[in-house]
Amino acid sequence: MAESQTRTLSEPALLSMVWRDALFAHWDVSPDRIAGTLPERLTVDTHDGRAFLGVVPFVMADISPRGVPVGLRFGELNLRTYVRAEDGTRGIYFYNLDADDRLGVFFARTLFQLPYYRAEIDVEREGRQVRFQSRRVGEGEPAAFDATYGPAGDRFEAEPGTLPHFLTERYRFYTEGERSLFYGDIDHGPWPLAEATAEIRENDLFRVNGFEEPDGAPLLHYSPRVDVTAGRIHRV
Repeated sequence: MAESQTRTLSEPALLSMVWRDALFAHWDVSPDRIAGTLPERLTVDTHDGRAFLGVVPFVMADISPRGVPVGLRFGELNLRTYVRAEDGTRGIYFYNLDADDRLGVFFARTLFQLPYYRAEIDVEREGRQVRFQSRRVGEGEPAAFDATYGPAGDRFEAEPGTLPHFLTERYRFYTEGERSLFYGDIDHGPWPLAEATAEIRENDLFRVNGFEEPDGAPLLHYSPRVDVTAGRIHRV
């Protein structure tokens, strides 16, 4: 989002939900590796000249369309990077979103033009540790992910200007539809973060999206919960 934009949606919320047990695993990559993968109207957003690819597993819970208390719950896994639009607005660009909900995947593709794929996802909690296993089924190239992660420090809120803030406090996403670029806005309070540990045993998301495996260990953060509302998507 642009620096001056607030988190408040400028329209009635279409969905409300809770995001739980999120891991942010980020790899530092060259901006040139990202630039060629983006739609023409988006550019790579960098922090101190560095671009990032992020793998984010989490649980979507209490998902309710406006006025309909459905309360769905399922695991989701995405590969993302960080971008700026032509007007300077900052956001997220998703390469894929794998989710364990057949109807959710259908409606996300239809209503939000997002690159969702159906996956079988199992999430287990043992104490402070989360075991997250995902295997894509149906359309799309097969992709698997298997990790155990959890918090490893005190909880904090990221300060503006810091790298954790750059990587997590994003309230607009962009997606490329047929011959058009779309955006959507979300709203939530600041992420409650903690440094994290993670054992990532399997991760196919880079390969299926045409990236070589990034060098080095990822920067890891964990968040227990954030309450989210989302609006409809718009053509840029």
